[in-house]
Amino acid sequence: MARNLTASAALFESARLVIAGGVSSDARRSIGTPMYVDHAAGSRLWDIDGNSYVDYVLGQGPSVLGHCPAEVVAAVAEQAGRGMSYAAQHRLEVEVAERLCRMVPSAELVRFNSVGSEAVHGALRLARGHTGRPKVLKFEGHYHGWFDPVLYSLHPALDQAGAVDAPVPVPGTLGQPPSAEGDLVVVGWNDLDALRTAMEKHRGEIAAVIMEPILCNSGAIVPAPGYLEGVRALCDEHGSLLVFDEVITGFRVAPGGAQERLGVLPDLATFGKAMAGGMQVSALVGRAAVMETIASGRVGHAGTFNSHPVAMAAANATMTILDEQRDELYGRLNALGERLMAGLRTAAREAGLALLVDGIGPAFQTYFTSEEAVRDYRDFARIDRVTATRFHSELQDRGVNIVPRGLWLMSTAHTDADIDETLQAATAALQAL
Repeated sequence: MARNLTASAALFESARLVIAGGVSSDARRSIGTPMYVDHAAGSRLWDIDGNSYVDYVLGQGPSVLGHCPAEVVAAVAEQAGRGMSYAAQHRLEVEVAERLCRMVPSAELVRFNSVGSEAVHGALRLARGHTGRPKVLKFEGHYHGWFDPVLYSLHPALDQAGAVDAPVPVPGTLGQPPSAEGDLVVVGWNDLDALRTAMEKHRGEIAAVIMEPILCNSGAIVPAPGYLEGVRALCDEHGSLLVFDEVITGFRVAPGGAQERLGVLPDLATFGKAMAGGMQVSALVGRAAVMETIASGRVGHAGTFNSHPVAMAAANATMTILDEQRDELYGRLNALGERLMAGLRTAAREAGLALLVDGIGPAFQTYFTSEEAVRDYRDFARIDRVTATRFHSELQDRGVNIVPRGLWLMSTAHTDADIDETLQAATAALQAL
């Protein structure tokens, strides 16, 4: 079965004449005709051809309350009528920062930006300025924004990535300066011995160890038992700052992010996406002793749209709901996600397909593989991506929208009826494969 995409195809042809590649972000490139959304509400999207979808992309994560939650819409409209942009301080930024510090275990001081890439850039600059060290250690398969210093070894071809025990930094695009590579150390994730070896090799040089505490850009991989505790201990031993990139996991997997759920605290953390229910806000938070290096002005941090009043209104409304209704909402995110995961496993088994469904309720991944687990990027790189792409297309044709690489994100707006509809569509899609 195929959707009618006549209007979308025509609009895509027009877009290609005026927008480079026809899309405004490489993350939106698609095989064939891309979806052109007309409107969204709750758990659903409608495209310009009139097709309806149960949505598990949620704007790549921001719409944790679903699309257009009434409280957030009202807050945005009210603030828009009071002023769009001040380039000055205002009450909402203080209120949001206060709530951040209450909700996030590691947050003692806060700075705001607009998007996750900016917050990460600020965190790494701060780490270098605070420690006086030049190098940053990152992990294969972890994404920390599209800026030059960290866009390395995201999804490298395995024949270019180097040995398992000695990965090499692989740039993500043409145009990155070769000089950026010299200050980067790349290690495989979920392997404490590999990290210990790398930190010893670069003793006294590593300013920061940065990671997604639950890896969501190469699957949905939870760290092995004891791994984060071991990373924390190694950072303390070597005097390196531990940075959690919680742009995806923040306010999604728990009210205080992955650090609350997993019980290990970083020195610095970055947030975005779900914290503002669909508006563009990011935050850099951390221990006061480290953030003081920004507070004093010794490390520069700026931005015209930082703590944008309309975005802060959205963040204030979203975080208030997530904080005050935490038990009900996060219980629902986990329960619905776990039910959907179980149903997908059953549907794949009945279709005779090797499908691993793994992660946690609010964010999980479907992998076409016969392996029992995916532990790191190199495991992820070996899954059957051709079948995953076909599955994504079959689901869209049946009115279900997921992140093309196989990531599923839940919102509090999803219902049991949505899960039933999704499992019916997924069963048919898996049978078609």
